[in-house]
Amino acid sequence: MSEIKVPDLGESISEGTIYKWLVKEGDTVGQGDVLAELETDKVNLEISAEEDGVISSILRQAGENVAVGEAIGVIGSADAAAGSAPQAAAGGKPEAAPATGSVAPAAAAPVAAPSDAAVPAAAPEGAAGNAALASPGARKLARERGIDLGEVSARDPIGRIGQADVKDHGAAGPGAAVPVSPAPQAKPEPAKAAAGKAPQQEDGKAVERKRMSRRRLTIASRLVEAQQTAAMLTTFNEVDMTAILDIRKRRKDAFKEKHEVGLGFMSFFTKAVIGALKAYPLLNAEIDGEDLLLKKYYDIGIAVAAKEGLVVPVVRDADRLSFPEIERRIGELASKARANTLSLQELQGGTFTITNGGVFGSLLSTPILNTPQVGILGMHKIQLRPIALDEERSANRPMMYIALSYDHRIVDGSEAVSFLVKVKELLEDPEALLLEG
Repeated sequence: MSEIKVPDLGESISEGTIYKWLVKEGDTVGQGDVLAELETDKVNLEISAEEDGVISSILRQAGENVAVGEAIGVIGSADAAAGSAPQAAAGGKPEAAPATGSVAPAAAAPVAAPSDAAVPAAAPEGAAGNAALASPGARKLARERGIDLGEVSARDPIGRIGQADVKDHGAAGPGAAVPVSPAPQAKPEPAKAAAGKAPQQEDGKAVERKRMSRRRLTIASRLVEAQQTAAMLTTFNEVDMTAILDIRKRRKDAFKEKHEVGLGFMSFFTKAVIGALKAYPLLNAEIDGEDLLLKKYYDIGIAVAAKEGLVVPVVRDADRLSFPEIERRIGELASKARANTLSLQELQGGTFTITNGGVFGSLLSTPILNTPQVGILGMHKIQLRPIALDEERSANRPMMYIALSYDHRIVDGSEAVSFLVKVKELLEDPEALLLEG
């Protein structure tokens, strides 16, 4: 028998939310099988079985917050599960094994909660023992309902009390035996549903109440924090994209054939940003108390819109990468972001961020800093606009507005404007990117 525990989630992450269970009580699992998906502030992680066995108990349900190292379920041995099954049918163990994994959930219920086997075994622990083994969610629910945990019977083989046990106790009354069927768990749901639809009853208009994901809550918190802690300003300029479009038109087929990756805009912008950061290093810095951390490396974050919310995977040591290497790395990170398979290491760090609202049609915007970074460059839609070439001539050119948001606490306006002008110059003269590299 072993506990299913929340694994280490990486630095600065101490808890997560159970996104969904992929197994149920009574299911047979093998070592390495994925049991549940855990949502953290940055990525979703899979929790796998550490040994073969049967899911004897699920202690925490989907939607509950759990801490690193906390037990969320129990895996019992397959032999023990078969031995505790009802002996009504002839053959005992041989017939219990297939019923555990593939028949209706009712067949597995006696394994998880045998009323005359597991409950008496936990009873000698006493009130103090029960309370000590109760999960945080169960203790909170017991306080809210005025239930003494010492009177609650646990279906968990090791005696740990979960929220479902408290709900069952409250539904059946003090001292009642734990029901074999988990149906009483559904009783509180109508109250929740009514609470969610309350606005509809008040004004007669349809609404839907939906819980924000942990990642969306984190994004909201960090964006508000950035605006409250940084002296954030934004400066704008525009880039004539004629030269870059010409290079892509002439070179894209040969580039794709040789490197097996497309030649996009992001490699040009990444190289231009690195050239500007080398000229104006305060945009590649970070505030640490009363000190400045001037970073001598260039880990560029690339904002990617994923289903669960915006994420910023990092291209490490981008100054050392060639154009095809940058395009390939960005493509890999973007694919992982949309598939929700990014690792924490791929999201941590970063010295400067680039975000491209132009792919959604944005003509102009003011990007918000990705703290603790002090600079972020916003790209926008390429649009043909009439541009004056001299006093007598004008022409339609593919133009893009670019925006630089910066932390005015350490970056002065003149330096920010000069940085953006440098980016503009490098993009309008792509050959200069080779010299800067």
